[in-house]
Amino acid sequence: MEPRIWLIAGPTASGKSALALRLASAIGAEIVNADSMQLYSDLRLITARPSAEDEVQAPHHLFGTVDGADGWSVGHWLRATTQALDEIASRKRPAVIVGGTGLYFKALTQGLAEIPQVPLEVRARAQDDYDQMGEMDFRSRLDFIDPAAAARIAPGDRQRLVRAWAVFSATQTPLTVWQSNGKPAVEPGAWSAVALEPARAALYARCDTRLDLMVKAGALKEVAELAQRKLDPMLPIMKAVGVREFTSHLRGEMSLAAALASAQQETRRYAKRQTTWMRGQMAEWPRLTEIDPEGQWRQFLAVSPTLTA
Repeated sequence: MEPRIWLIAGPTASGKSALALRLASAIGAEIVNADSMQLYSDLRLITARPSAEDEVQAPHHLFGTVDGADGWSVGHWLRATTQALDEIASRKRPAVIVGGTGLYFKALTQGLAEIPQVPLEVRARAQDDYDQMGEMDFRSRLDFIDPAAAARIAPGDRQRLVRAWAVFSATQTPLTVWQSNGKPAVEPGAWSAVALEPARAALYARCDTRLDLMVKAGALKEVAELAQRKLDPMLPIMKAVGVREFTSHLRGEMSLAAALASAQQETRRYAKRQTTWMRGQMAEWPRLTEIDPEGQWRQFLAVSPTLTA
C-alpha cells in the first residue's frame, strides 16, 4: 500500500524542495513545510522558500504564513501540521512534508509531550544564570541533570539551553523526559521517509553558490526591512542564517564581501549540524546521496517501490 504521507528531510541546499515538488506533481500531493525559518513571511529569499511559480504547481501549506514577531515552538508547528494533514486527507490527497528541522520530524513521528507552562520568573532566572555563568558552565550544569539535552543543543544556542534548564527548574523533570512521553501524530504505517545526505563538498559548494545568488536577488533588502521592525533579537526569525551577517554589513560594520563570506561559512556549519542530527536521529531512514536532481529522483524511486517513474 502506498503511504498517505511522505517525509523528505535534508540539510539546507540539498535539493529537498525540488524533490518534494517533483513527488507532489507525480502523485497529486500537497506539500507541508517542516522548516522552522520558512514558516515566516518576512524572509522568502534568505530562507530559500519555494517561489511563487513553485507554489502554483502544487498546494503549499505553512510556508510564509507566520509573522516574524510570532515565535513558533515545535508544539505550535505540530498542531498546525496535524490540522493541515487532516484537511489534506479530507480531500483524499497524499501529503509531502519537507524541511530541514529535525525536531519537527521527530515530534511528528515520535510524539511531543505537552510541557507545563514555565513561569516568567523562572525563565528570567534561567536567563540571568546563563548571562552570569557563561555558556560552558551553564551547559555543564544542564549536563548533570539532562545530558541528552546538553548533548543535542548546538553550541551558541542560548535560547534552547535556557529553556531546557527552565523546564527542569519549574517541573523538576528534565526536558528530555517530557519530550519522550508524547504520542506520534502520524501512525507508523501511514508514512514513508527519506533523508538527503549528499557528499559534503558538493553540498558546501551549493550552499556558497545559493547564498551568492540570494544576495543578487535582493536578500539585503529583506534583511533591511526586517531590521527596521526592531524585533526582539531572541525571536527565531532573527537567528535565520545570514540575518546577523548582513545586518552588520548594513550598519557599516563590515564589507558586503566579508558579510557574504561569513554567512556562507555559517550556512556550511548549519548544513553540517543538520546532517549530524539526521545521522543520529534518523539513522533508519533511507538515504539519498545524489545532489543532481535526476540522480536524486532515481534514488528516490529505487527506495520507493510503490512509485514508478
